[in-house]
Amino acid sequence: MTHWIWSNKDWPNFSWDAEKLSLHLSSARLAQGKLLGIIQTINDEVSDEMDAIILAAQAIDTSAIEGERLNRDSVRSSIANRLGLDIAGISTQPDRYIEGLLDMLLDATQNYSALLTLERLYGWHAALFPTGYSGIRKITVGSLREPGPMQIVSGRPDRPTIHYEAPPAKGIKNEMNRFLSWFNDNAVIDGLLRAGIAHLWFELLHPFEDGNGRVGRAIIDLALAQDEKLKSRYYSLSSAIMNDRKNYYASLEKSCCGDMDITPWLIWFLGCFKDAINHSIKMIDDISYKSHFWERHARTEINTRQAKVLNRLLDAGRDGFIGGMTTRKYMQLTKISRATAYRELIDLVDKKCLRPTTEKGRSAAYEIDWSAIGK
Repeated sequence: MTHWIWSNKDWPNFSWDAEKLSLHLSSARLAQGKLLGIIQTINDEVSDEMDAIILAAQAIDTSAIEGERLNRDSVRSSIANRLGLDIAGISTQPDRYIEGLLDMLLDATQNYSALLTLERLYGWHAALFPTGYSGIRKITVGSLREPGPMQIVSGRPDRPTIHYEAPPAKGIKNEMNRFLSWFNDNAVIDGLLRAGIAHLWFELLHPFEDGNGRVGRAIIDLALAQDEKLKSRYYSLSSAIMNDRKNYYASLEKSCCGDMDITPWLIWFLGCFKDAINHSIKMIDDISYKSHFWERHARTEINTRQAKVLNRLLDAGRDGFIGGMTTRKYMQLTKISRATAYRELIDLVDKKCLRPTTEKGRSAAYEIDWSAIGK
């Protein structure tokens, strides 16, 4: 029988090797300080753009970690409406799930000074499941899970592999009260370690019938916002987790059993945090280029379809749009005919918005001429 971590007599008194963590923690703090220093130098336009891109990345990737794919344009449209931004070429109907997810993400950061309570968590959970269903399955929403085993399983239904079994539901309210008391009162532990511990602890409790991963990652965002005392996120930890999803789940699973030493988990968490920071620093550079691109083309006649495509390329950054923009991709993004797509691409080349990356003709690919933008 597997010895789950919560059955230890010392539960939930986690321990870690401070000496082993020291170098990882100082490296993560150094990267964080570099990013926060850069943030102080960027203008409001770049800051607003960064805010929107990071929020979209958080929403898309925290869902993708759970295997749910969101419509990128719907996410960006909802964010633009909330932040009062103008995103050319995008207009979609509100999506209840996306709106609820954004409610949770924004509350976690914009209201970072508010206590984390069961009622607040219930609100987050209800926002994630506005219909009361997870897929086609009706679930308990806005309250703790009901009696019955809470297992993380994979494999065939008749021969499942049990990766973890959470504490029994009958004691979960007491467990959550203990967790929340620690989270709200603990000001001694380093803020980055606190964020990593909080996420692991919450995932070990698995207090809800579904949505624990997304709520748990929102708790990370809350803890980091409290550490930095900022109401905006300038990096997406969920995106870094998604990029290392296999090791994320492996690190969580290794922490589920054995003793109370969570040093390996915290080492992985700090590395993931640093990856998120470094990606964000590069992203700020790309956004600055985007701002200069539109300044350069302020008087260039560009229709809404062309603007949408250009923004997609600019948002992807210098290395992000694999294969360049082809006529086929342009058709898919703008829902127009091949002939019109080809004409509009050539028009963008003539206006020096794009440059060809391959041979000429209808099979050509195009990209932003980053070197011509300048800063």
